[in-house]
Amino acid sequence: MSGKPKLHYFNGRGRMETIRWLLAAAGVEFEESFLETKDDLIKLQKDGSLLFQQLPMVEIDGMKMVQTRAILNYIAAKYNLYGKDLKERALIDMYVEALMDLNELLMSHVFQPADKKEQHFANMMDKATNRYFPVFEKVLKDHRQDFLVGNHFSRADVQLLEILLMAEECKPDILAKFPLLQSFKSRISNIPTIKKFLQPGSQRKTPTEEKDVPKVLKIFY
Repeated sequence: MSGKPKLHYFNGRGRMETIRWLLAAAGVEFEESFLETKDDLIKLQKDGSLLFQQLPMVEIDGMKMVQTRAILNYIAAKYNLYGKDLKERALIDMYVEALMDLNELLMSHVFQPADKKEQHFANMMDKATNRYFPVFEKVLKDHRQDFLVGNHFSRADVQLLEILLMAEECKPDILAKFPLLQSFKSRISNIPTIKKFLQPGSQRKTPTEEKDVPKVLKIFY
């Protein structure tokens, strides 16, 4: 296990997408091994590659890392995207935990039963526009810097941009009342490593669609 990190997951976003974002933002090239069937997952489980029998799994620096947050923490620390001291790290952690809560809502929408989709959509839009985005708008206003924490690029910036773009996929005008988030989106999107990741043909994945759901469920359930 050497060279480029190797990501094991299905060929879609899910919980691996933020890991892809963070590696790309750090300018790290990575390889991917896609699971196509339940047997692919069982093979990884039986050969001892999955500590808790779950994905995502990332081979990096001689380790087979599992648990999304642990993987993200390691990458952020390794590539200096985790603040300059404990106080900055604490802020980053607070922001990131909130973003991951919203990410779970957005990511799970396509998997909701048909009779619950409308309610789920309304709930996630309400949470985005009334709970989470106002906080980050205020953080940017009060902090008066280009980035969320300190005056340097961190994982919090990467993960906020990912969420903003996901939310716009659901509702294109969702940032209409948040001018600082709009400016932030434009600014962070133009960081060279991120700009590259946003180009067609990158390893960024498209949104999971209804037609993809049965295949994903067959792999994991």
